[in-house]
Amino acid sequence: MLNIFTTISKNDVTSLALGCFDGMHLGHLKLVESLDENGALLVINKLKGKMLCSNEQKKELAKKPVIEVDFESIKSLEGKEFLDCLKKQFIHLKFIVVGYDFSFGRNKAYRATDIKSLSSIKTLIVDKFSIDGVGVHASLIKDFLAKANLQKAREFLGRNYSIKAKVVKGQGLGSKALFATVNLECEDYFLPFHGVYASLLKGKNKIYKSVSFLGIRSSDGNFAIESHILENYEDGFNQGDVLELEFVDFIRENQKFQDLKKLKQQIAKDIKQAQKLLRKNDER
Repeated sequence: MLNIFTTISKNDVTSLALGCFDGMHLGHLKLVESLDENGALLVINKLKGKMLCSNEQKKELAKKPVIEVDFESIKSLEGKEFLDCLKKQFIHLKFIVVGYDFSFGRNKAYRATDIKSLSSIKTLIVDKFSIDGVGVHASLIKDFLAKANLQKAREFLGRNYSIKAKVVKGQGLGSKALFATVNLECEDYFLPFHGVYASLLKGKNKIYKSVSFLGIRSSDGNFAIESHILENYEDGFNQGDVLELEFVDFIRENQKFQDLKKLKQQIAKDIKQAQKLLRKNDER
Protein backbone atom coordinates (compact mmCIF):
# COMPACT_ATOMS: atom_id res chain seq x y z
CA MET A 1 0.00 0.00 0.00
CA LEU A 2 1.25 3.45 -0.91
CA ASN A 3 1.45 6.07 1.83
CA ILE A 4 -0.28 8.92 0.02
CA PHE A 5 -0.82 12.42 1.41
CA THR A 6 -3.54 14.40 -0.33
CA THR A 7 -6.36 16.82 0.39
CA ILE A 8 -8.23 16.00 -2.83
CA SER A 9 -10.40 13.03 -3.77
CA LYS A 10 -8.29 10.38 -5.50
CA ASN A 11 -11.41 9.29 -7.39
CA ASP A 12 -11.43 12.64 -9.24
CA VAL A 13 -7.94 12.19 -10.68
CA THR A 14 -7.78 11.05 -14.31
CA SER A 15 -4.13 11.78 -15.10
CA LEU A 16 -0.91 11.89 -13.10
CA ALA A 17 2.49 13.44 -13.71
CA LEU A 18 5.12 11.47 -11.76
CA GLY A 19 8.39 12.83 -10.38
CA CYS A 20 10.13 14.77 -7.64
CA PHE A 21 9.51 18.18 -9.27
CA ASP A 22 12.10 19.99 -7.15
CA GLY A 23 12.31 23.56 -8.35
CA MET A 24 9.27 23.20 -10.60
CA HIS A 25 11.44 24.33 -13.51
CA LEU A 26 10.53 24.71 -17.18
CA GLY A 27 11.17 21.02 -17.86
CA HIS A 28 8.67 20.07 -15.17
CA LEU A 29 6.10 22.47 -16.54
CA LYS A 30 6.25 20.61 -19.86
CA LEU A 31 4.95 17.54 -18.02
CA VAL A 32 2.19 19.61 -16.42
CA GLU A 33 1.08 20.85 -19.84
CA SER A 34 0.34 17.26 -20.86
CA LEU A 35 -2.12 16.63 -18.01
CA ASP A 36 -5.85 16.78 -18.59
CA GLU A 37 -8.39 18.89 -16.73
CA ASN A 38 -8.47 16.50 -13.77
CA GLY A 39 -4.71 15.93 -13.66
CA ALA A 40 -2.48 16.08 -10.60
CA LEU A 41 1.20 15.90 -9.68
CA LEU A 42 2.28 12.75 -7.86
CA VAL A 43 5.37 13.94 -6.00
CA ILE A 44 7.74 11.12 -5.06
CA ASN A 45 9.84 12.93 -2.50
CA LYS A 46 13.21 11.27 -2.14
CA LEU A 47 15.08 14.55 -2.01
CA LYS A 48 18.27 14.64 0.04
CA GLY A 49 19.50 18.05 1.11
CA LYS A 50 17.82 21.42 0.79
CA MET A 51 14.86 21.89 -1.54
CA LEU A 52 14.32 24.43 -4.30
CA CYS A 53 10.56 24.33 -4.01
CA SER A 54 7.91 23.31 -1.44
CA ASN A 55 4.80 21.31 -2.32
CA GLU A 56 2.77 24.46 -1.75
CA GLN A 57 4.85 26.30 -4.36
CA LYS A 58 4.59 23.35 -6.75
CA LYS A 59 0.82 23.56 -6.50
CA GLU A 60 0.88 27.33 -7.11
CA LEU A 61 3.21 27.08 -10.11
CA ALA A 62 1.63 24.03 -11.73
CA LYS A 63 -1.94 25.18 -11.01
CA LYS A 64 -2.68 21.53 -10.31
CA PRO A 65 -3.26 19.52 -7.13
CA VAL A 66 -0.15 18.00 -5.54
CA ILE A 67 -0.24 14.50 -4.07
CA GLU A 68 2.79 13.33 -2.11
CA VAL A 69 3.94 9.74 -1.84
CA ASP A 70 6.21 8.57 0.95
CA PHE A 71 9.28 7.18 -0.85
CA GLU A 72 9.92 4.71 1.98
CA SER A 73 6.57 3.05 1.21
CA ILE A 74 7.46 2.37 -2.43
CA LYS A 75 11.22 1.92 -2.65
CA SER A 76 11.08 -1.86 -2.22
CA LEU A 77 8.23 -2.41 -4.70
CA GLU A 78 8.84 -4.01 -8.07
CA GLY A 79 7.71 -1.97 -11.05
CA LYS A 80 4.43 -3.83 -11.58
CA GLU A 81 3.60 -3.71 -7.87
CA PHE A 82 4.01 0.05 -7.84
CA LEU A 83 1.83 0.53 -10.90
CA ASP A 84 -0.83 -1.86 -9.58
CA CYS A 85 -0.97 0.25 -6.41
CA LEU A 86 -1.51 3.37 -8.50
CA LYS A 87 -4.39 1.72 -10.34
CA LYS A 88 -6.02 0.73 -7.04
CA GLN A 89 -5.57 4.18 -5.52
CA PHE A 90 -6.68 6.15 -8.59
CA ILE A 91 -9.53 4.10 -10.01
CA HIS A 92 -10.32 6.57 -12.82
CA LEU A 93 -6.72 7.01 -13.95
CA LYS A 94 -6.56 7.27 -17.74
CA PHE A 95 -2.91 8.09 -18.37
CA ILE A 96 0.43 8.87 -16.77
CA VAL A 97 2.92 11.59 -17.78
CA VAL A 98 6.64 11.15 -17.09
CA GLY A 99 9.94 12.56 -18.27
CA TYR A 100 12.23 10.68 -20.64
CA ASP A 101 14.62 9.82 -17.79
CA PHE A 102 11.99 8.63 -15.28
CA SER A 103 12.85 5.41 -13.46
CA PHE A 104 10.90 3.47 -10.84
CA GLY A 105 10.66 0.19 -8.97
CA ARG A 106 13.22 -1.49 -6.74
CA ASN A 107 16.76 -0.31 -7.53
CA LYS A 108 15.33 1.94 -10.27
CA ALA A 109 15.18 -1.13 -12.48
CA TYR A 110 12.31 0.11 -14.67
CA ARG A 111 12.11 2.94 -17.17
CA ALA A 112 9.38 5.16 -18.58
CA THR A 113 8.91 2.85 -21.54
CA ASP A 114 8.02 -0.02 -19.17
CA ILE A 115 4.94 1.62 -17.68
CA LYS A 116 2.44 0.69 -20.38
CA SER A 117 3.69 -2.87 -20.83
CA LEU A 118 3.53 -3.54 -17.09
CA SER A 119 0.19 -1.89 -16.39
CA SER A 120 -1.68 -1.17 -19.65
CA ILE A 121 -1.88 2.45 -18.51
CA LYS A 122 -1.49 4.90 -21.37
CA THR A 123 1.82 6.72 -20.96
CA LEU A 124 2.99 10.09 -22.29
CA ILE A 125 6.79 10.39 -22.23
CA VAL A 126 8.02 13.98 -22.43
CA ASP A 127 11.32 14.45 -24.26
CA LYS A 128 14.37 16.07 -22.72
CA PHE A 129 13.87 19.81 -22.31
CA SER A 130 16.96 21.86 -23.12
CA ILE A 131 17.94 25.51 -23.34
CA ASP A 132 20.77 26.28 -25.77
CA GLY A 133 21.58 22.56 -25.85
CA VAL A 134 21.78 22.22 -22.05
CA GLY A 135 19.31 19.91 -20.30
CA VAL A 136 17.27 21.61 -17.58
CA HIS A 137 17.80 19.90 -14.21
CA ALA A 138 17.36 20.95 -10.58
CA SER A 139 21.00 20.11 -9.82
CA LEU A 140 22.19 22.56 -12.47
CA ILE A 141 19.90 25.28 -11.11
CA LYS A 142 21.47 24.76 -7.67
CA ASP A 143 24.90 25.17 -9.27
CA PHE A 144 23.83 28.48 -10.81
CA LEU A 145 22.45 29.73 -7.49
CA ALA A 146 25.58 28.65 -5.64
CA LYS A 147 27.57 30.89 -8.01
CA ALA A 148 25.09 33.80 -7.74
CA ASN A 149 24.21 33.34 -11.42
CA LEU A 150 20.61 34.44 -11.02
CA GLN A 151 20.17 35.10 -14.72
CA LYS A 152 20.84 31.46 -15.64
CA ALA A 153 18.76 30.17 -12.74
CA ARG A 154 15.89 32.40 -13.88
CA GLU A 155 16.29 31.16 -17.45
CA PHE A 156 15.92 27.52 -16.37
CA LEU A 157 13.19 28.12 -13.77
CA GLY A 158 11.15 30.48 -15.89
CA ARG A 159 10.95 32.85 -12.91
CA ASN A 160 13.09 34.43 -10.20
CA TYR A 161 14.20 32.01 -7.50
CA SER A 162 12.44 32.47 -4.17
CA ILE A 163 12.32 30.94 -0.71
CA LYS A 164 9.70 30.90 2.04
CA ALA A 165 11.05 32.13 5.37
CA LYS A 166 9.76 32.92 8.86
CA VAL A 167 10.06 36.35 10.48
CA VAL A 168 12.25 36.21 13.60
CA LYS A 169 13.56 38.70 16.13
CA GLY A 170 16.76 40.42 15.04
CA GLN A 171 19.52 42.20 16.93
CA GLY A 172 17.71 45.52 16.91
CA LEU A 173 20.93 47.09 15.65
CA GLY A 174 19.61 47.94 12.19
CA SER A 175 16.77 50.18 13.29
CA LYS A 176 19.02 52.01 15.77
CA ALA A 177 22.33 52.47 13.97
CA LEU A 178 21.87 51.28 10.37
CA PHE A 179 18.74 50.56 8.34
CA ALA A 180 15.65 48.76 9.64
CA THR A 181 15.41 45.17 8.39
CA VAL A 182 13.02 42.24 8.45
CA ASN A 183 14.94 39.30 9.88
CA LEU A 184 14.17 35.90 8.40
CA GLU A 185 14.84 32.27 9.24
CA CYS A 186 14.89 29.55 6.60
CA GLU A 187 15.96 25.96 7.26
CA ASP A 188 14.52 23.88 4.43
CA TYR A 189 15.43 25.74 1.24
CA PHE A 190 18.60 25.75 -0.82
CA LEU A 191 20.15 29.18 -0.34
CA PRO A 192 22.06 31.06 -3.03
CA PHE A 193 25.62 32.35 -2.73
CA HIS A 194 26.09 34.50 0.37
CA GLY A 195 25.91 38.16 -0.52
CA VAL A 196 23.66 41.16 -1.08
CA TYR A 197 20.74 41.00 -3.49
CA ALA A 198 18.09 43.22 -5.05
CA SER A 199 14.97 41.39 -3.95
CA LEU A 200 11.21 41.35 -3.56
CA LEU A 201 9.58 40.53 -0.25
CA LYS A 202 6.06 39.14 -0.46
CA GLY A 203 3.65 39.05 2.45
CA LYS A 204 0.12 40.06 3.46
CA ASN A 205 -0.88 39.97 -0.22
CA LYS A 206 1.62 42.71 -1.06
CA ILE A 207 5.00 42.83 -2.79
CA TYR A 208 7.73 45.09 -1.42
CA LYS A 209 10.92 46.09 -3.18
CA SER A 210 13.88 45.36 -0.94
CA VAL A 211 17.60 44.80 -0.63
CA SER A 212 18.53 41.60 1.16
CA PHE A 213 21.62 40.31 2.93
CA LEU A 214 22.41 36.63 3.19
CA GLY A 215 25.41 35.35 5.12
CA ILE A 216 27.59 35.93 8.21
CA ARG A 217 26.96 39.27 9.93
CA SER A 218 29.97 41.46 10.73
CA SER A 219 28.31 42.61 13.95
CA ASP A 220 28.08 39.25 15.75
CA GLY A 221 29.51 36.56 13.44
CA ASN A 222 26.16 34.78 13.13
CA PHE A 223 24.40 33.66 9.96
CA ALA A 224 21.46 35.86 9.01
CA ILE A 225 18.95 36.65 6.30
CA GLU A 226 17.93 40.30 6.51
CA SER A 227 15.77 42.32 4.14
CA HIS A 228 15.49 46.11 4.12
CA ILE A 229 12.27 47.30 2.48
CA LEU A 230 12.88 50.16 0.04
CA GLU A 231 9.42 51.71 0.15
CA ASN A 232 7.04 52.90 2.81
CA TYR A 233 4.96 50.21 4.42
CA GLU A 234 2.55 50.56 7.30
CA ASP A 235 1.40 47.04 8.08
CA GLY A 236 4.64 45.65 9.43
CA PHE A 237 5.29 41.96 10.02
CA ASN A 238 5.02 39.90 13.16
CA GLN A 239 7.36 37.23 14.44
CA GLY A 240 6.28 33.90 12.98
CA ASP A 241 4.83 35.38 9.78
CA VAL A 242 5.91 33.40 6.72
CA LEU A 243 7.10 35.58 3.83
CA GLU A 244 8.41 34.83 0.37
CA LEU A 245 11.79 36.30 -0.50
CA GLU A 246 12.44 36.54 -4.23
CA PHE A 247 16.02 37.05 -5.41
CA VAL A 248 16.06 39.38 -8.42
CA ASP A 249 19.71 40.35 -8.98
CA PHE A 250 23.06 39.86 -7.28
CA ILE A 251 24.72 43.06 -6.06
CA ARG A 252 27.93 42.06 -4.29
CA GLU A 253 29.74 39.51 -2.15
CA ASN A 254 29.74 39.83 1.62
CA GLN A 255 32.37 42.06 3.18
CA LYS A 256 33.52 42.30 6.77
CA PHE A 257 33.18 45.73 8.33
CA GLN A 258 34.85 46.71 11.60
CA ASP A 259 33.31 50.17 11.53
CA LEU A 260 29.50 50.68 11.62
CA LYS A 261 29.89 53.97 9.78
CA LYS A 262 31.55 52.23 6.81
CA LEU A 263 28.93 49.50 6.89
CA LYS A 264 26.16 52.10 6.77
CA GLN A 265 27.84 53.85 3.82
CA GLN A 266 28.05 50.55 1.94
CA ILE A 267 24.41 49.69 2.66
CA ALA A 268 23.41 53.11 1.30
CA LYS A 269 25.24 52.24 -1.92
CA ASP A 270 23.55 48.80 -1.98
CA ILE A 271 20.15 50.47 -1.66
CA LYS A 272 20.80 52.71 -4.67
CA GLN A 273 22.01 49.75 -6.72
CA ALA A 274 19.00 47.65 -5.69
CA GLN A 275 16.61 50.44 -6.70
CA LYS A 276 18.25 50.62 -10.11
CA LEU A 277 18.14 46.85 -10.65
CA LEU A 278 14.53 46.57 -9.51
CA ARG A 279 13.49 49.29 -11.96
CA LYS A 280 15.05 47.17 -14.71
CA ASN A 281 13.18 44.14 -13.37
CA ASP A 282 9.91 46.06 -13.72
CA GLU A 283 10.72 46.53 -17.42
CA ARG A 284 11.30 42.81 -18.09
